[in-house]
Amino acid sequence: MGIGWRPEIAGFVADLPGLRFVEVIAESVPSAGPLPGGLDELRARGVTVVPHGVRLSLGGAEPVDPDRVTHLARVAELTGAPLVSEHIAFVRAGGLEAGHLLPLPRSREAVAATVANVRRAQAELPVPIALEPIAALFDWPDDDLDEAAFLTEILDRTGAWLLLDVANVYANARNRGTDPVALLDRLPLDRIAYAHVAGGAEAGGFYHDTHTDPLPAEVLDLVGELCARRSPPALLLERDGHYPPAAELRAELDALAAVAGHPVVT
Repeated sequence: MGIGWRPEIAGFVADLPGLRFVEVIAESVPSAGPLPGGLDELRARGVTVVPHGVRLSLGGAEPVDPDRVTHLARVAELTGAPLVSEHIAFVRAGGLEAGHLLPLPRSREAVAATVANVRRAQAELPVPIALEPIAALFDWPDDDLDEAAFLTEILDRTGAWLLLDVANVYANARNRGTDPVALLDRLPLDRIAYAHVAGGAEAGGFYHDTHTDPLPAEVLDLVGELCARRSPPALLLERDGHYPPAAELRAELDALAAVAGHPVVT
């Protein structure tokens, strides 16, 4: 069991006695160090720290920025991480920054561009990389592949691991009007390095993966479906705002642990 480390809840995270790992946004860590407050103490306790990138733009048509890859590699070294993670998405094009993780067209061209960028990153990274498919509110028209086939081809061609966000699986299926369990069954679950779980909410006819709302029962149920299909993976709770009282965060961690059969962290 793990949780996303954020400065706003650093004290809460430091007080979790059974915590096994945390994830830190790689871009928030200076490449020359030091680690943000409290992460060194967590490492000294044996808590694994995993850098999670949000700005590489691995799915962009342009080659990945080598300086950004260098930064991610340096953060991996600073944290002593066993792996790093990033998104199958693009965040910039033509010199413009979107400020969001944007979905790719599931085309052969997008597969080729993503594979090339992942390989460029792998050539410099000192540890393996896990790739996270994002939650998307729309699909591009005339896709060549469905989500599962698109993801599987990228993983097969790069040898990368999968960071499976269970909440994203739920959101994507829900917004397409399809069955989340059916999508789960088509994903390469044997490639999972670890899994994200986060809250969301309905708004404007869509389910939004907000990271600011409580875990819905449907996402917890999907975690149970995942754990019924393979050995329960390491699970990480993501929260990125509207932080609730500590007791509520502990309750979410305990609920996740109960579904997966993991020891509680609280």
